[in-house]
Amino acid sequence: MMNGYEKQDLDDDSFGAKGGIVQAFDAFPKAKPQYVERTAGGGKWTVAMIIISTLLCWSELGRWWRGTEEHTFAVEKGISHVLDINLDIVVKMQCEDLHVNVQDAAGDRILAASRLKKDPTSWSQWADNRGIHKLGKDAHGKTITGEGYEDAHDEGFGEEHVHDIVALGRKRARWGKTPRLWGNSPDGCRIYGSLELNKVQGDFHITARGHGYMEMGDHLDHNAFNFSHIISELSFGTYLPSLENPLDGTVDTAAVPFHKFQYFMSIVPTMYSVGHPASRGSRSVATNQYAVTQQSREVNERTIPGIFFKYDIEPILLNIVESRDSFFVFVIKLVNILSGALVAGHWGFRLSDWVGEVLGKRRRSGHSEGMLGSKKAFHD
Repeated sequence: MMNGYEKQDLDDDSFGAKGGIVQAFDAFPKAKPQYVERTAGGGKWTVAMIIISTLLCWSELGRWWRGTEEHTFAVEKGISHVLDINLDIVVKMQCEDLHVNVQDAAGDRILAASRLKKDPTSWSQWADNRGIHKLGKDAHGKTITGEGYEDAHDEGFGEEHVHDIVALGRKRARWGKTPRLWGNSPDGCRIYGSLELNKVQGDFHITARGHGYMEMGDHLDHNAFNFSHIISELSFGTYLPSLENPLDGTVDTAAVPFHKFQYFMSIVPTMYSVGHPASRGSRSVATNQYAVTQQSREVNERTIPGIFFKYDIEPILLNIVESRDSFFVFVIKLVNILSGALVAGHWGFRLSDWVGEVLGKRRRSGHSEGMLGSKKAFHD
C-alpha cells in the first residue's frame, strides 16, 4: 500500500544533492542523457560556433606569430666612423672605359674601382629581367603614388617581417655570378661588391675614362659615352640581398652621350630587434634605410656626364622592435576567444529558439478550431 498513490516510475537520483560535502559545492551540475533533448537547431548553432571559433583561433595564432611592431625615433648615440655601401649596377659601356670614385665631405678620395669587381657582360642579359622599372614607376610603367602597400608588402623593407630580417642578418650573403656571354661580345660592364666609406656626406660617382678628375691617360671618345644603367642593388650597411631598397631593380637610359644622372639619398640608420634590446634573449641587426630623389638631364660638353649618387646621413636612429606575447598569455587569449564564442552561441541559440517558439504560437492561435471543432460542425 502506498496510501492511495501508486509509486511513480521516477529516478530519485535526479533530485536532491547526493554525495559528499565537496559535491554539494559543484558549480557544474550534470544532467543525465535521458533528460537531454538534441535538436536540429542546436546542431546548426554548434557547427557554426565550431567554424567561427576555428577562424578566430587561427587569426589569433597568426597575430601572435607575427608579433607587434613598435617604431620609435631617437638621436643616434655613440660615434661611428665607417659606412658600408653595397652596389650592383650594369652600365652600357666597356669596363676599361669606366671610372668609379668616391669623394666625401672629409676630403678623402676613395678609388672604388680597385675595391669593387668589374665583369664584362651583355646589356640584353639584364635589360629583359622582370621587375626592372624606372624610379617612381612600377614594372608596368605606372606611377607609384605611395598610397597603401601592394603585393602584401609590409612597412619597411618589402614583405619581410622583423624576425625574418634579423635571421637574415646573421647569415653571410654572397654576390651572384655574372651570366656567361655565350659567344656574345660584351657591350656592358657589371660593377658590384661592398665598399667601406667614411660615415659622412659624400658623392659616389661613375664617370668615363679621362673625364671627371685630372687623370693621366687618353680621354675616351665622346661617341662611346652611354650611361644607361640598371641598378640591381644599392644599399648601405650590412648586405642583405632579400631586403628591398628604393633603387633596387631600377633602369634608366641615356638618349645622348652627354647625359647626367643624379640620385640624392637621405640615409636613416635603422636597428631591427626581436624583443626589446634591454630584455634577455633579444636579437638585433643594424642596417640603413634611405629615401631618394632623381634628377636626369642632358648636359653640354663643359659638364661632366655620368652617374652620381649623393648621400647624406641623418643624425637620428629608427628603432623597429618586434615583440610577442608569452605562450601563457597566448593560451589565455585563446581561452577567452573560445569562451566568448560559446557564450555568444548559447545566447544566439536561446534567442532563435524563443523567436521560433513565439512565431509558432502565433501561427497556431490564428488557425485554432477549439475543443469542439469549428462552428460549422457545431451547428450541423
